[in-house]
This record gives sequence, structure tokens and C-alpha cells, in this order.
Amino acid sequence: MSATPCPDIYSNFEYLGAASAYTDDVYDAIGFAPLFDRFSKNEIAALCQFMHCFVAPRDGKLLAEGDDGDYALIILSGSVDVRKSSPEGEVVTIANVSRGSSLGEMSLIDGERRFASCIAIEPTDFAVFTRQDLNEMLLRHPRLANKFLIKLMQILVGRLRTTGNLLLSNYHSVMKEHPPKAA
Repeated sequence: MSATPCPDIYSNFEYLGAASAYTDDVYDAIGFAPLFDRFSKNEIAALCQFMHCFVAPRDGKLLAEGDDGDYALIILSGSVDVRKSSPEGEVVTIANVSRGSSLGEMSLIDGERRFASCIAIEPTDFAVFTRQDLNEMLLRHPRLANKFLIKLMQILVGRLRTTGNLLLSNYHSVMKEHPPKAA
């Protein structure tokens, strides 16, 4: 049984049902993933009340760069390429994620357009967690929602730090190759 209605997305994918029907499978897939590594099986079961499961075929587009979105995905099985368009229009695979990974967290939080596209490279089961689900969880299970949000923020901040360090490293490389001219 789900605490929230099935989101009106992924009509082209097979709907598997409320995640609460798959609690053991979800726990096995995400129980030790970075976002959920400190969640008990009971907490995962409570979280499952707010998610819905789908299956994408090979080459199925789970998220499209530039699309609106207010939901995140959790990969339960399969593998997904994360692809980003360069300023020159070239599509580059920037990551490959699999079981236990989460996608779309930025849009879940800020409601902005998708940063990248996510394409299933094999049949992939995934759970959807919408902003509406998050709001409902905040009302029904505030401690669980708080724990989820704090863990999500830690992951996003970690990614931001990694990106900042990479930018700084690239900046120093460019400055060594092309030092500023003295005035």
C-alpha cells in the first residue's frame, strides 16, 4: 500500500506498483548505498510507502536534460548512463550508475530543469520519489524525512566539494600553461 498516488510520469514504462510491495528488494538494493547507508530496514520500509516502482527497457530515457522535474529516482537493478551535452553540442557520458544509486536529486530539491539525461543501458528497475511524496513524508514521518534530507544534503555538498576541487585543479593547470601577462 502506498501513502501517495502513483505519479503521472513514465506512462511509456511498465508500472510495477507501490514500492511498499517490494520492501525487501528495495532494502537489498539501497540499504547500503551512500544515501541510505544509515537507514534501518524499518526506515526503508517506511520510505517505501512514498515511492513507486517502474521498469525501463534498454535505451529507455529515465530523465532528459533540460526537462522540468520535481522528483528523484533510485536505481533498484540495471545500469544507467548519465549523459550531458557540451557547449559545442557533443553528448558526453559523465557517469554510469547502477543498483543503489540515486538520480535527479537536484530537481527534487530546487524544481529546476534536469542537469543531464539518464539512459538505461539494460533493463532497469527504479523507484520514483516526488516532491509531493517528500511533503507527505514530512507530515507523516517528520524524523524520517529530516534524516533523508540531511543525508541528501551531505551527498549534494560532497558532490559540490568534488566539483569545486576539480575546477580549482583545472584552473591551476590553465594558469600554468597560460600565465597572466604582467601589466
